[in-house]
Amino acid sequence: MKTYTSFSVLIILVCFQIGYSQEYELSLKIDNADTGMSMENAEISIAPCNCGGLSDANGAFSISLPEDNYRVTISYIGFWTEVHQIELNKDVFLEITLNEKQEELSEVIVRAKKMNENLTLPQMGVVELTPRELKMIPSAVGEFDVLRAMTLLAGVNNAGEISNGLSVRGGSLDQNLILYDYAPVFNPTHLFGLFSVFTPDAISSSELYRANIPSRYGGRATSVLDIKVNNPYVDKLKLSGGLGLVSSRLNLETPLIKDKLMLLAGVRAGVTDFLLPIFSERLKNTKARFYDSTFKLLYLPSDNDQVTFTGFYSKDFYQLDLVTAIQNINAENNQYDFSTLNGTLNWSHTFDDTSRLKTIVIASDYTPKIIFPERDSNNEVTYKSKINYLSFISEYSKEVSSNLDYYVGAQANRYTINPGELDPGSADVLPVSLEKESSYEFGGYGNVNWTPFENLSVSAGLRFNHFVLVGPYTQNFFDDLSGELLGTTEFEKGAGVKTYNGLEPRVGLNIKLGETTSLKASYARLNQYLQNIYNSTTPIPTSRWKTSDPNVLPQRSDSYGLGLYKNLNSNKIELGVEGYYRDVTNTLTYKPGADFFLGETINRDVVQGKGKAYGVELSFKKQTGKINGWFNYTWSRSLLRSQIEKPGDRINNNQWFNSDFDRPHVLNGTINFESNPYNTWSFNFTAQTGRPYTAANGIVTLEGIQAPLFLERNNSRLPTYHRLDFSWNVKGVKRESKRWQSDWTFTIYNLYGRKNPYSIYYTQRNGSENGEVFGNSPLGAFELSILNSPLLSLTYNFVFQ
Repeated sequence: MKTYTSFSVLIILVCFQIGYSQEYELSLKIDNADTGMSMENAEISIAPCNCGGLSDANGAFSISLPEDNYRVTISYIGFWTEVHQIELNKDVFLEITLNEKQEELSEVIVRAKKMNENLTLPQMGVVELTPRELKMIPSAVGEFDVLRAMTLLAGVNNAGEISNGLSVRGGSLDQNLILYDYAPVFNPTHLFGLFSVFTPDAISSSELYRANIPSRYGGRATSVLDIKVNNPYVDKLKLSGGLGLVSSRLNLETPLIKDKLMLLAGVRAGVTDFLLPIFSERLKNTKARFYDSTFKLLYLPSDNDQVTFTGFYSKDFYQLDLVTAIQNINAENNQYDFSTLNGTLNWSHTFDDTSRLKTIVIASDYTPKIIFPERDSNNEVTYKSKINYLSFISEYSKEVSSNLDYYVGAQANRYTINPGELDPGSADVLPVSLEKESSYEFGGYGNVNWTPFENLSVSAGLRFNHFVLVGPYTQNFFDDLSGELLGTTEFEKGAGVKTYNGLEPRVGLNIKLGETTSLKASYARLNQYLQNIYNSTTPIPTSRWKTSDPNVLPQRSDSYGLGLYKNLNSNKIELGVEGYYRDVTNTLTYKPGADFFLGETINRDVVQGKGKAYGVELSFKKQTGKINGWFNYTWSRSLLRSQIEKPGDRINNNQWFNSDFDRPHVLNGTINFESNPYNTWSFNFTAQTGRPYTAANGIVTLEGIQAPLFLERNNSRLPTYHRLDFSWNVKGVKRESKRWQSDWTFTIYNLYGRKNPYSIYYTQRNGSENGEVFGNSPLGAFELSILNSPLLSLTYNFVFQ
């Protein structure tokens, strides 16, 4: 009996074990609910086994699992997430359709983005930052900022703590094309360069191209920063914004006509007068006010057509101690008042699932102005200039197959530049009106992306530019050695003055060396017909914009790149090393002692020569997990050389010298700690070689006044720059039924209060003051630091939908 009982128990245990270990097949088929097409790379997550994967090219996924109850989550960028509870006691097949998450389409790039995209695309040197990534980077004012985030990437810098733009791979600030929904932005910063002009909540994506720039872009010699505005795909009202110490903002998205017409309107404003004296005693008389706004209409007239209109306006007002002076004007300060007004009309027509035509009309106005309030008078002397830009673009794109796509297009630009007008009012100063410049640029371009083999992909493009300067125009002729005016030639309105043609090949090559390794190479030629001329560390509103003419030739750059990329841990970690070399001809800089303010013969004050930049960039990126972020290190050089016969106009005797953006060593790191869904701590550290500056070679006495003597340019360096920033984001508890969601962002910019010098200046000494430092020298050299202490900010952010 005992034997029988034992045998029965054994049989039961064996049967139980067999039943327990039985596995069944779970199969999924995932399709787009609107198109019925299969969805590749949909993410499948299964609990409690913590397993899953991606759907294949046919939208299929299958896995064998033991009998149990499972929670299956299917997600895809831009679509609503599907969750299914499954009792797996037999083979199960589910066909699942995903619906577009239309009200959030503007926050993402609606395309299947593979996790190993950095290995598969032939494009080299392109970096994309999403709003989510931007929000996790500590900023100086408590809100995410595109330009600040870009300076944390390999090969990207600015001119210092306050700077009106970006330097990419050693290029000057005006060598970058900055686009905001296709329209150029000539002054991209607020508050002396502390943050950018782009309305934060209106941004959907930002892409920086540094190597083989796509052929649809032209007109700049170094890089392109393409920032796109959200398309307001909404079926109900959505509000978002924030309240902060430095600035506050509000963003609205709402349907105007159901399923036909939608609106996005965002605005930001800041008044910082009361904060500036806290940063520095030198800023006690400084005032700063600014605001920007972005407006976008989305119209859907048919299933195959989409029309958008984007309007952008930005305005700044600063008051500074006297920086720019005009003879015979008795003023205590300068007031800078400058604005940008852009408009973009974009019509996109889809012929079928594989082909599309888009037509774009762009208008842009940039108007800087300086006001000199006369002392003891109500009179104001006003200086202003203006850039007017009009553009028409038409582009057809076609996806022939999964291995071949192309686009072709044409672009026509018109530039009208008013270099400067001086209105003296009642002051005893003669009015000045410099001659306007008008020019046209016509371009045709094409690009093809081709994958002839599984491990080889190519991106090849070609752009042709035809540039012409037209009258009215006065051409001056000077003696090369004496500089004396020899004669002039007058051109009537519309008459051709000077023509330049440029052919710009672009190519990128990607060779996959395995599933997780790729080798890329690139080449690009670019021509630049519009440049900014300045003789300060960074452009100010008085900086002169100028198109090419018979004396100022277009800048031309040839860029070469080679990179090796490796992904680890199932593509969660990205490693990369990129080397580059760029050769530039006709680089533009100023002659010794040049003054561009109200100068009628500017070609006498500028020098065109050669430039070169080269370097190696190492990068590490981890995008997922509770601890994520990136680190990069760059070794690079950026050098210039004048090529001029007249000894007095040579710079450093025509020898190679460091450009303003030569930073041999740069280290950046950003790390985010996401301990739980409600708290995220972020740190950013940056360290780099000090910026070059011009140190005095000696002292001379002029009419009894001792002054520094400068013989060489950029012959010394400021001390090493380094800074640590901190950010803490606290989110409120999310409830499915709660339409109002909010969070707090606390930031500390320059956490340990590093006094990074912005410049070094010279002053005459009074008696024996600071004698222990300067000895018997009649001049003293002093470092100027913009931020001498940590900068704290607290911002309340909210979303209502």
